[in-house]
Amino acid sequence: MTCRTRFAPSPTGYLHIGGARTALYCWLESRHRGGEFILRIEDTDRERSTQGAIDAILEAMAWLGLDYDEGPIYQTQRLDRYREVAEQLVAQGKAYYAYESKEELDAMREAAMAAGAKPRYSGVWRDRRESAEYHATRRDDPNRVIRFRNPLEGVVAWDDKVKGRIEIANSELDDLVIFRPDGYATYNFAVVVDDIDMRITDVVRGDDHVNNTPRQINLYQALAAPVPAFSHLPMILDEHGAKLSKRTGAADVMQYRDAGYLPHALLNYLVRLGWSHGDQEIFSIAQMQRLFELKDVNAKAARLDPAKLGWLNQQYLKNDDPAQVATHLQWHLRQCGFDLARGPAPADIVVAMRDRVQTLREMAERAAVWFLPLEHYDDAAVAKHLKAGADAPLRDAQARIAALPAWTVEAIGEALHATAEALGLGMGKVAQPLRVAITGTQVSPDIAHTVYLAGREEALRRIEAAIARVPVAG
Repeated sequence: MTCRTRFAPSPTGYLHIGGARTALYCWLESRHRGGEFILRIEDTDRERSTQGAIDAILEAMAWLGLDYDEGPIYQTQRLDRYREVAEQLVAQGKAYYAYESKEELDAMREAAMAAGAKPRYSGVWRDRRESAEYHATRRDDPNRVIRFRNPLEGVVAWDDKVKGRIEIANSELDDLVIFRPDGYATYNFAVVVDDIDMRITDVVRGDDHVNNTPRQINLYQALAAPVPAFSHLPMILDEHGAKLSKRTGAADVMQYRDAGYLPHALLNYLVRLGWSHGDQEIFSIAQMQRLFELKDVNAKAARLDPAKLGWLNQQYLKNDDPAQVATHLQWHLRQCGFDLARGPAPADIVVAMRDRVQTLREMAERAAVWFLPLEHYDDAAVAKHLKAGADAPLRDAQARIAALPAWTVEAIGEALHATAEALGLGMGKVAQPLRVAITGTQVSPDIAHTVYLAGREEALRRIEAAIARVPVAG
């Protein structure tokens, strides 16, 4: 049977880091086994689901590169199918109508708790045999629901790929509602119908769903459908071992883009939050797909490590194809308000700065010096490097780069070394005045790159302006 996995977020908010890891693990399992990955939007929570959240989830999936073979499929477009299956179970005697009001249900639970029992539905309507005509007359009853006739005895058991063998007694479960009065299926019922219809073979989700699984297994069996393999992923904790909050890392995945992380670096980071392959830290997408298996996922909770994410991102900035990195840098440059038509090529910025920053956001912010007019000079840098005598290397370098037949980093580097040699100066005595001339500061990438990124005409203008700042000797 072809492996088919699904990622099924509820569009009640953005895609957070835990959801992104679940999506990644589903995607990798299907890709590793040559299967198919389905995206399903579980949007039946009418009060909390929004189109904005749906758009945010789709945007995040696209940015991460988690492509899906089918979908997005929306549960709100399948309401008739859920009713059809629910009525089928009623006709087979595997489900039944119940009519308790909220007050009656509350009283039922309170009575159970007073007796020292678990609060649960007592099954009042489970064995009542009212006629079809009777139920038809109460079709518009505001309390009418369909409940699943859960087995009273025995054990529900499954071999979880992550957590191992799990067994739950049916006596711990009650007759759950599968269809509400408002015409909407409940979560546990809808996902089972969906997973059957979509031929899902492997359900991968957070371990907060463990309690739902025995109820769902009983539904699969009642519908005479194959039960998929289950994998329940442990939660992700913050760096201090506490539950994630918005303040400590439960952020929208797109905030990682905004902060300047590459999607491949974030995927690499996410895959290692619970899974490993020896001591290997860095994985290409192809390696992830080839090596990942759910059975190797750790059952213990993982912890966020912002420093590790920063380190990983820098490795990708250093080693990925600059042209590929540049496609992501462009977004940050535009966010800074820069006109890309008037500045250096983004790929050239990547080459010049990738060893000096950890994020694309930092890279874009530092690139301002090549996109905006140079209007401010650091006083300390001017005092130290544009002092009397600095005009000589500046004028010599200016003449040499003005005469270059080709504007390349290599040609500029050779010209500047020729200046140092001709004037009998150390390279620092040439590079530092030029650095102040081009950037207004004494810190920048390699001087040949710094000059190159300015462009020939702008570099010559800035050198001329710097020469004017050098005091006359004597």
